[in-house]
Amino acid sequence: MDKVIVIDSVMGSGKTSWAISHMNEAPAESKFIFITPFLAEIERVRAALTRREIVAPDNNNAKGRKLFDLKQLIIRGEDICATHSLFRDADDELIELLTGAGYTLILDEAMDVVERVNIGAQDIKTLIRSEYIEIVDNRVIWLFDEYSDSRFADIKRLAKAGNLFIYRNQFLVWTFPPRVFSTFDSAYSMTYLFDGQLQRYYFDMHGIPYEYKAVQKCGDCYELVEYDKRNERREELFQLIDVYDGKLNDVAKRSNALSTSWLDRADGDTMLQLKRNLYTFLRNQCDAKAGEILWTTLKDHRGTLKGRGFADSFIPVNTRATNEYADRWALAYVYNRYLNPQEKAFFEENGVSINLGALAVSDLLQWIWRSRIRRGEPIRLYLPSSRMRSLLKAWADYEI
Repeated sequence: MDKVIVIDSVMGSGKTSWAISHMNEAPAESKFIFITPFLAEIERVRAALTRREIVAPDNNNAKGRKLFDLKQLIIRGEDICATHSLFRDADDELIELLTGAGYTLILDEAMDVVERVNIGAQDIKTLIRSEYIEIVDNRVIWLFDEYSDSRFADIKRLAKAGNLFIYRNQFLVWTFPPRVFSTFDSAYSMTYLFDGQLQRYYFDMHGIPYEYKAVQKCGDCYELVEYDKRNERREELFQLIDVYDGKLNDVAKRSNALSTSWLDRADGDTMLQLKRNLYTFLRNQCDAKAGEILWTTLKDHRGTLKGRGFADSFIPVNTRATNEYADRWALAYVYNRYLNPQEKAFFEENGVSINLGALAVSDLLQWIWRSRIRRGEPIRLYLPSSRMRSLLKAWADYEI
């Protein structure tokens, strides 16, 4: 593989349609692995492929594990469709099987390729002291194969796969093995605003080359064209978003308001005001029913902010790729996206700087585009964070 082709086009522009056409029209001897965030998307892709059969791994095998089945499918040379969560478990054996196997990778949406592991510094010291793990060149090596307790089962699994690292001797970081990408004959990553995504910084950190393309509909077909963000018609898209501008935003005037730390420290009166604001916008001003609403905040605060008439209209802040909510039009995004400080430091100390604004607006747009705007229909949006509103406007003006 010379480089990853990043297909950077706005949501709903036809990236998946292009991928389906590309696989349908490829020579019979071509082999594909299509990776998508959701099981539902697997079924959609399988149904749309008329000229080749693509297989999804399952756990109906001797090991009772999808990863085992994925490896068997690669050995047999099958076309494969699987989820991000399964692909993230790639280990040395999977890398060995993929090497030279002649596969093309199509990655639907950027993956979570770096994340902090939920374990404290004291537990890390305990694992080292008990000789369960050792640290070699900052990589965590699992030593105690007989370990069967559930407490550190996830640490064992990640370390055994060779994807776990210690940082500043204080916390563990999981990274997707970069060698995976070099095993493919060619690789495509389909997303939007790749410049603001962690996968881009991960590619930069590991020296994985990439080239931007866009997808364009030509008649009944989709084809790849040169990338130019000025062709995205952002002005027209922004006109479809009626962003609330009024007193309900007063609760989040400060630039850091509604960030993770701000929400965690907010007092009861502030959270009650936010809850009232949500109700006022969604139920009074929009007069929207539950089936017309989407709202979000951090999951830990969902229970505090949910209200009558919209409690079950919640989807997580990092929702992407699904078309399940394409009829919703009354939206509320009660969050201010920043990168976890440890993840930011991890990249920066490896020589990669992060554009926090691009990161935030990329996630915001992915969330907004779960709604009916993906069909070219107008929506209303409560976005109380002054910073997030500014970033959305900067995107519309091609400043991001």
